[in-house]
Amino acid sequence: MLRVFALLTLTVACVVPFTGSAGEKPAAKKLVCPVAGRPAKEASFLEYRGGKVFFCCDNCPKAFSGNTEKFATKANHQLVVTGQAKQGKCPFTGNALDAETKIVVAGAAICFCCDNCQGKAEAAKGDAQVNLLFANPAFEKAVFKVSSK
Repeated sequence: MLRVFALLTLTVACVVPFTGSAGEKPAAKKLVCPVAGRPAKEASFLEYRGGKVFFCCDNCPKAFSGNTEKFATKANHQLVVTGQAKQGKCPFTGNALDAETKIVVAGAAICFCCDNCQGKAEAAKGDAQVNLLFANPAFEKAVFKVSSK
């Protein structure tokens, strides 16, 4: 019974989005356009990985579609910040998560399997930290599940 409770606690701690409330619209979270770096608007978005990525204008979705790989890290990060992407595993090892290792990276809560992985993430700063945790290889290893709901 204690194991079930611990697993439930871990799931809630690492899956519940860090920013905003359940009824809050994504644009209200001061999202940043993954292409231009300006504030994103709710009206300008594209479907990506089963969710929505928001942009600052109607030109940025075209640039994003033309070179998705270039903007994938920031788009993946935005999916986590908006609560559309839920983490399943450690982004470094692919192992089970430990809720005690949760940190916030540019507005996104993320957990790790152990203190060593947490320390590795905390050692990186700014864009390097976002790149380390939300680039496609780490995003896929962390088994982020995207839901547009």
